Amino acid sequence: MSGKTKFFPKVSFRFLFFEKKRNEKTRKERNMTELELKYGCNPNQKPARIFMENGELPLEVLNGKPGYINFMDALNSWQLVKALKQATGLPAAASFKHVSPAGAALGLPLSDVERLMYLAPEGDLSPIACAYIRARGADRLCSFGDWAALSDPCDADTARFLALEVSDGVIAPDYTPEALEILKTKRKGGYNVVKIDPEYAPAPIERRNIFGITFEQGYNDLSIDETMLENIVTQKKDLPQEAKHDMLLALITLKYTQSNSVCYVKDGQTLGVGAGQQSRIHCTRLAGNKADIWWLRQHPKVLALPFPENVRRPDRDNAIDAFIADVLTQKEKTEWISKLSGVTLGSDAFFPFGDNVERARQSGVQYIAQPGGSIRDDQVIETADKYGMVMAFTGMRLFHH
Repeated sequence: MSGKTKFFPKVSFRFLFFEKKRNEKTRKERNMTELELKYGCNPNQKPARIFMENGELPLEVLNGKPGYINFMDALNSWQLVKALKQATGLPAAASFKHVSPAGAALGLPLSDVERLMYLAPEGDLSPIACAYIRARGADRLCSFGDWAALSDPCDADTARFLALEVSDGVIAPDYTPEALEILKTKRKGGYNVVKIDPEYAPAPIERRNIFGITFEQGYNDLSIDETMLENIVTQKKDLPQEAKHDMLLALITLKYTQSNSVCYVKDGQTLGVGAGQQSRIHCTRLAGNKADIWWLRQHPKVLALPFPENVRRPDRDNAIDAFIADVLTQKEKTEWISKLSGVTLGSDAFFPFGDNVERARQSGVQYIAQPGGSIRDDQVIETADKYGMVMAFTGMRLFHH
């Protein structure tokens, strides 16, 4: 065939065209069922991905490139806020770090003091914006670089506040066009924005691999509602509706907190979460210390601190914590903390000793929700009665690992 041009049959070109289209469709379908990630928990852990064995992923990345831990935070935090909304009927938000909540809250209006201490903008704010501002403000130190979760669509009010904070990403059932445009400008355009299908329900059996061995268990679909609060074991029985909401908030937060865990709550927001401690009393102390700091940030001397407008928000938070630790006297701190009251405490497992109740009392706790079941329940109840507390035995452990 020297000197002649070789022609391929027309069918070959048609075959190549349709084969290319088929491959593109296959890649598109694969992208609906899996997302390749840069690496796992650490840079040396490759390859990494999230995927569905059956069906499509119930989420969509609208901006950024979330990582392995980002998705762990996103999926745990979404379950928390979805459960809170179902239990209370109110918008809910959470601020997550390392697969545990730094804070969680309901969408109640902000007081003037809260606006000041949470660095909130002036003017009317939407309920979902208030929910996130309160969740973030519960423990601003631990919320630095958080993952945000919203039970309701993200609106412009929430997006504008998120844009001011150091945050890794956000998950919500939807975003208004204005909110999405605001978030796309954050972190030089790389802020992680994830949209999740609010109707998605996981399979009834979940699995995970540890050291090459597969673990299997039923998905924890326990519904936490007010029926769990009916077994009041203390002499004092009066449980106001606000305290019931706080108990539900504490218990649902604990359901998605690394165990052992204890949570202090007041007025529809967490004050302190003690996560991942080997000892129950250490959980109670850790969470109680955080609650004390939250209350001390409202001390008149702290609220009166003068800050130039150009001071960065994290620097302001660090300066306030340093002022509380080093400038306020022990007498001033003790006197101020003694004024804290109406706090609710939740525990993910029973209190083995009354010392947990003793520590809780020091941070204004009046209401306690815990599973019960200790051989020393009588001692724990007696300690609660000594301080006129109301304690409910839920009968359900809430371990999460």
